[in-house]
Amino acid sequence: MAKITIGLGLVLIVLGLGGYFGTGREHLTALIPVLFGLPLALLGLVALKESMRKLAMHIAVVIGLLGFAGTVRGLMKLPLLLTGGELARPGAVAVQAAMAIVCFVFVLLCVWSFIKARRASAAQQDS
Repeated sequence: MAKITIGLGLVLIVLGLGGYFGTGREHLTALIPVLFGLPLALLGLVALKESMRKLAMHIAVVIGLLGFAGTVRGLMKLPLLLTGGELARPGAVAVQAAMAIVCFVFVLLCVWSFIKARRASAAQQDS
């Protein structure tokens, strides 16, 4: 999971920079995915160390959950964007929706990984 966390953190960084530069560097809020991606990538690096993995990944999943919760609004506007509806800032909706999807997938992967780790630990204690 540590490498996936690093990768998804980098995806968010690229998404934020792409949104910022792709919209003419007009709105600093386009960089919000960078503010989530950077800590995720760093926590992924920390999680590469076995003794720090559990703590780093639990913090990372909280960041992912906050990222999803903060951008789900853009995901709700995505159908309007895809059908050519009128939006004040279509670039913002696209970036928010993409960030929501990335964060949601990350949270699901983390939960699945936590469940798998818990089962492995329980099985090891039983034997």
